Amino acid sequence: MPVPDLAAELVRCCRGLWEAGLLAGSDGNVSARHPDGGLLVTPRGLLKCELGPADLVRVDLEGRRLDGCHEASTELDLHLRVYRRRPECGAVVHAHPPAATAFAVVGKAIPGDVLPEITLLMGEVPVVPYAMTGTPALGDA
Repeated sequence: MPVPDLAAELVRCCRGLWEAGLLAGSDGNVSARHPDGGLLVTPRGLLKCELGPADLVRVDLEGRRLDGCHEASTELDLHLRVYRRRPECGAVVHAHPPAATAFAVVGKAIPGDVLPEITLLMGEVPVVPYAMTGTPALGDA
């Protein structure tokens, strides 16, 4: 996928997440592998429903900004860890679905049989211990 198309697709994804009620405020973040081997990632602190392709940040796999006028998401470390562990992964979406957040708040895993889609595609979704946003502890969890 050409880079302008990749940026447009990330922006479209962010708007879709917002419209579906899976993000609130400036929370959540999305990234995708860039053809140069780095990543395109959403910026920190901006509403995802208002992003344009020029707002995205290009970083290398060490998290160093290569292009973009904003700082990368505070959850960049989490995204980088996913890409390092899963080389086949082309994109990472970190959203805050209200139902999943409710399970997390009460410290319960989402049961594997709560919805047919979960049974077929995922199985039980575990809860990780709370960790401060943007810290390595979140990726360690």
